Amino acid sequence: MTLPERRLLLVHAHPDDESISNGVTMAKYVADGAAVTLVTCTLGDLGEVLVPELAHLAADADDALGAHRAGELAAAMAELGVTDHRVLGGPGRFRDSGMKWDEDGNATAADEIDPRSFWNADLLEAANCLVEVIRETRPQVVVTYDEFGGYGHPDHVQAHRVTHYAVALAAAPSHRRDLGEAWDVPKVYWTAMSASRAREGIRAMREMGMEAFGGMDPENLPPFMVEDEDLDAVVESAEHVDAKLAAMRAHATQITADGEFFAMGLDLAKLVWATEHYRLVKGVRGPVGASGLEEDLFAGL
Repeated sequence: MTLPERRLLLVHAHPDDESISNGVTMAKYVADGAAVTLVTCTLGDLGEVLVPELAHLAADADDALGAHRAGELAAAMAELGVTDHRVLGGPGRFRDSGMKWDEDGNATAADEIDPRSFWNADLLEAANCLVEVIRETRPQVVVTYDEFGGYGHPDHVQAHRVTHYAVALAAAPSHRRDLGEAWDVPKVYWTAMSASRAREGIRAMREMGMEAFGGMDPENLPPFMVEDEDLDAVVESAEHVDAKLAAMRAHATQITADGEFFAMGLDLAKLVWATEHYRLVKGVRGPVGASGLEEDLFAGL
């Protein structure tokens, strides 16, 4: 089988994570003719339901939210043009682990976790599910979370661990030959947000009399806001931000049209969400652009 010249694989924990973090990147590379594959590790079974008439889907009621969110994910991917989106190990293989907030305001594992949860999954079992995808799609670029999972959610942390283990295993010719021919991923990135841009946005919202993301303090930003000297790449495209915003809205049980993601107004939302940053953690940094960062995740390949 002949593969497209450029191939990108993204690994996320729940439906909606991909659109918020990488919607512009995905839409841009699809439009540029690259193969874009999304792997979602769980269906977000324990997510909060923000649509009152769908409250019955919640885990403590009909427990049908995961199946519904699979439909939202498909709709979001249609907005971005992504035709290859998969659930790790198949739908229902790994269940949303849930979370709680700790005293520092970060997400952490809940006191009680379902044995079927992704957090409780055998690491090798979960990684082998991803090894098979890596060897099939043979991506030059893989994107996932940092070691803290961005903000501490156990499923994000587990997605980080599974991705890195799978990347290592996929490159070993003697490991599970039944999962396909070995493939060594050239570049791995972690998602990130620019701390300097976040400060600018929060201050701009305050000047307009709005509270930014639950009162986020520009001088005390959460861990997923990364100082500019630690950023390696940026993908920016005003052309594709409308597709990203449409994909975010497709996750209707999780993101409301009048919620915090759009509270700054559409014009500012387009400015904020048009830019996506990354940290390079495997591979060699390619040529940089006027921004001082790589402006193409395939740079140097």
